This record gives sequence, structure tokens and C-alpha cells, in this order.
Amino acid sequence: MESTDIKPEKVHTSVLLNEVIEWLAPKPGGRYLDGTLGMAGHSSAILKAAGEGAQLVGLDRDEQALKLAGVRLEPFGERANRFHLAFSKFETALNELGWDTLDGVVLDLGVSSLHLDRAERGFSFIKEGPLDMRMDPAGGMPPASSIVNKGSYSDINRILKLYGEEPMASKITKAIITAREEKKITTTLELASIVEKAYPAKRRALSRTHPATKTFQGLRIAVNSELEELQKFLQRIPDYLSPGARIAIISFHSLEDRIVKRAFKAGSLSCDCPPMQPVCTCGKIKKLNILTKKPILPTEEEMGVNSRSRSAKLRVAERVTEQEK
Repeated sequence: MESTDIKPEKVHTSVLLNEVIEWLAPKPGGRYLDGTLGMAGHSSAILKAAGEGAQLVGLDRDEQALKLAGVRLEPFGERANRFHLAFSKFETALNELGWDTLDGVVLDLGVSSLHLDRAERGFSFIKEGPLDMRMDPAGGMPPASSIVNKGSYSDINRILKLYGEEPMASKITKAIITAREEKKITTTLELASIVEKAYPAKRRALSRTHPATKTFQGLRIAVNSELEELQKFLQRIPDYLSPGARIAIISFHSLEDRIVKRAFKAGSLSCDCPPMQPVCTCGKIKKLNILTKKPILPTEEEMGVNSRSRSAKLRVAERVTEQEK
């Protein structure tokens, strides 16, 4: 067992865990992919539910999360495999294991408690820490401080508006540019204070969330190329699903949910030709059936126990069978 002082199950509570297991319906001998392993909450539940002979591969960009996951998955021995990879590079892991197909896939796109609760990771706007936000600090990507201190007005404004969906993007960007001319912005609380002061007093008073929430979301998404990673993954994963295999994806904001919804819809169509065209010439093959017409939301009970589940949305799709092709 890998030594650690942290208990994974006490650090992070997996969102929509029962719903994921119900929809994936793990089976003995199945092969499963958890593309966002984290502290292995979903993974350990999948292996328990699947029973004898089932195997799982878990991916994560965070090496500390992988070590903690190892503690939780240790009872499953060689049935649980871990790789230090972004989920968009899942083929690397499958090739190494010699797996051609998967019987189920899960992604939990939320930021884990391991990131938010550890100030040194720089994800939290309520705890003092370096302005980092990298899920894989050793991966070569520049930290959030690089964007904040070196980015142009148009780049920062675009990130806050597009990725953060921040209505005050222009005003906040101007405040950041002004502040960095006097002093380099290096910590999370420095940036949070700049954003808070840039917000109109009336908006601050009426807001149910911290004024820096959307700014930090936008920077985190940009730093980790989160939307690009998701799009790459969704384009290729259907080809690795065995007939009837299911893919369950939990998102936490509208940008992610929209990408998942559109990808599932595109995979469920058997023709991309214009509606007025009398004969199909595109040659497209339907790959998915959408199982959740509307996203599944956490119960009131779960939201009461785990406040971070409030914005979670689960969508599920299934690989078509040979008879449906």
C-alpha cells in the first residue's frame, strides 16, 4: 500500500454516485474506464458493483490524486490500473493494457476537494495560495499567474467572458491590468480582492456567490484546456465502446454540459445531410443512443450532505448494438 496521511473517502465525496452505478450497470468481467479518477470514489464503486473479474483503468492528471486513489483501490489488486494521463489520451492506457473495447465509461468533470481545500494548489479564492490552478503542475503548462500578469486585455477578457461566463468581464479585466502595472499579482487572495473591488456594490450585495467565482472558473478552464480536452475525448470514445456499453458524464457548468449534450446528439444521428436533401450521401453511421433526454440532477438529500453537488448534471448515452446499426 502506498503511504499517505490522507483518507480519500474523507477528503472528497463523489457526486451522483448511486445514479452513475445504476446507469452504468457494471457486470462481472467488464472493462471500465474512469477518465477522472480523483480519489477513486466512482471507480471503487464500479468494481464493487461489477463483481468477479471486472477490471478498471483510471486516469488523472494529478499525481497526488493517483496516489490517494491507489490507497482506495488497493483491495482490488491488479483489477485496478492507474495512469498519469489526461482523459483525452485514454488510448495510451488502453494500448498499454491491450484493451480494444470498454464496457462502461465515467467522467466527473468537477474540481475535486483535493484541489479546492489545499491552498497551495491555487484553485480557491477564499484561501491564500500561489495563483496556480494547474491540475498537473509538472505537465509544462503555465500557471494562472502567467495569464493574469502577461496576457493581453483581449485574451483575459475573452477567457473571463467565454470560459467564466462573467458579465463583468471587461470591468474585471481592466482592474487586473491596472493592478498588475503597480505590482505583479501572485496569490489567489490578491486576485480575488481585485475582482471583488471591480464588482459594482449593488451586484456584490445581490450575488449569492463570491464575485471571484466566475473569474476563477474561467482561468482554471483556460489553464487546463478543459473544454478542448473534453471535445477531443468525446470525438473518439464512442469507437471504443462495446455494443450496449454506456458512458456517463457529470458536468458542473453550462459550457461542459452543452459540449456533452451536443456530442451525444451528434453520435445519435445516422445522417448529417440537409433536411431537404432527398437521399443521404454523408455515409454517417449512428453510434449512440441517448438514455437521458434531460440531465439527471442530485437529490435534495445529496445536496444537503454535499453542497458541491448542487450544480452537477449527469448525462448518459449507450453504444448502439449490432442490430441497430
